[in-house]
Amino acid sequence: MAQTLYDKIWQDHFVTKREDGSDLIYIDRHLLHEVTSPQAFEGLRVANRKPHRLENMLAVADHNVPTQNRSEGIDGIEDKTSRIQIETLEKNCDTAHVPYIPLLDEKQGIVHIVGPEQGWTLPGTTVVCGDSHTSTHGAFGALAFGIGTSEVEHVMATQTLVNPKAKNMRIIFEGELPQNVGAKDMILALIRKIGTAGGTGYVLEYTGKAIENLSMEGRMTLCNMTIEAGARAGLIAPDETTFKYLEDKPLAPKNENWKKAVSYWETLKTDDNAVFDKEITIDISKLTPQVSWGTNPEMVVGIDEAIPLPQNETQQRALEYMDLKAGQKMTDVEINTVFIGSCTNGRIEDLREAATTINGKKVASGVRALVVSGSGLVKKQAEQEGLDKLFTDAGFEWRDPGCSMCLAMNNDRLNSGDRCASTSNRNFEGRQGRGGRTHLVSPRLAVLAAIHGKFSL
Repeated sequence: MAQTLYDKIWQDHFVTKREDGSDLIYIDRHLLHEVTSPQAFEGLRVANRKPHRLENMLAVADHNVPTQNRSEGIDGIEDKTSRIQIETLEKNCDTAHVPYIPLLDEKQGIVHIVGPEQGWTLPGTTVVCGDSHTSTHGAFGALAFGIGTSEVEHVMATQTLVNPKAKNMRIIFEGELPQNVGAKDMILALIRKIGTAGGTGYVLEYTGKAIENLSMEGRMTLCNMTIEAGARAGLIAPDETTFKYLEDKPLAPKNENWKKAVSYWETLKTDDNAVFDKEITIDISKLTPQVSWGTNPEMVVGIDEAIPLPQNETQQRALEYMDLKAGQKMTDVEINTVFIGSCTNGRIEDLREAATTINGKKVASGVRALVVSGSGLVKKQAEQEGLDKLFTDAGFEWRDPGCSMCLAMNNDRLNSGDRCASTSNRNFEGRQGRGGRTHLVSPRLAVLAAIHGKFSL
């Protein structure tokens, strides 16, 4: 029987069918960070259990880490709760002998950026983390999804997970991307089309020439926000772009093992006659840069469009919270904060796109603009290329890596009433700080907003 890519990976990891009808699957890779792991470690201690396969685990602190004064380490963390969470992760990893990337290690960064750049994320594997944006790793043809704290403990103890099999949905991107439009615009356009619940119950496979032409960074951006479309995971079949990205990564297979791995990875594609439960086609040939206007990622318009009339109470509430009006042009909306970073757009390609958009201009008066790299290695490479100087000369703040203002769990947050052009993934009420208003955009649009003080083409 013809199979989809998702079917093949699932079958390769299927362990058994349980009495309640759910499946037990094997988990290859388990990422941990400081927010969702403490209770799992405690549960193991109480049950007198140890992690089953330490070599399949990798931990790094990212949500609470400071993006300034990093050289001071944990002692430099002002917030007591943040400091305790990171100290707890370090202690738990040390006691259980879980591989951990220390706060001052140059490899430290956002968990979903660290995994791929270390070659720890590989095609055909199952990858989990106590974080919803684990879907990022699907860019490599890995079945990757977020799990809850109790599931974190279960995977640590057994290297398996109880999980119902999802349905298959194919997303076909037709046409060629117009200039100045990229992966962030593609995924926002998809969510605008199908809604934040459109992918519920499905695993999405992204296909089409436009997907094949995307870099690995672009593919990760696309898969990262699959969760915002309501799906558990997103997949892109591995190809030469994937193999080239992984080949020299520290934890990728080497020598003969590399050849064997590629031979297997080349089989990871949907069969020609495979049947999907649902298919969505999007023509991107006339796609414009996208920007969110409301309080969830489906409330999106093109930068050249006006804010639509509210169709329900949720949209009306969103307009009120965002202090916007229907019919208002997005290019008339002023901002006072810009955030470039996150597991969506904190990679080197994102920083290059942002830096080259500056074009000698300066951040507008009254605008605060932060650039936060996704990892120490991204920051190092950006500095080697001189991108940091382009940012700082223009008036941007150049920060140390971390999740930062994406979710405001450290000191990087919006004040009530602030309006932010953000390259992150969520624009819920208070996501970047209580009373803050978030507009999701690409790195290019974020820079233009910083320069003009409002959304601009």
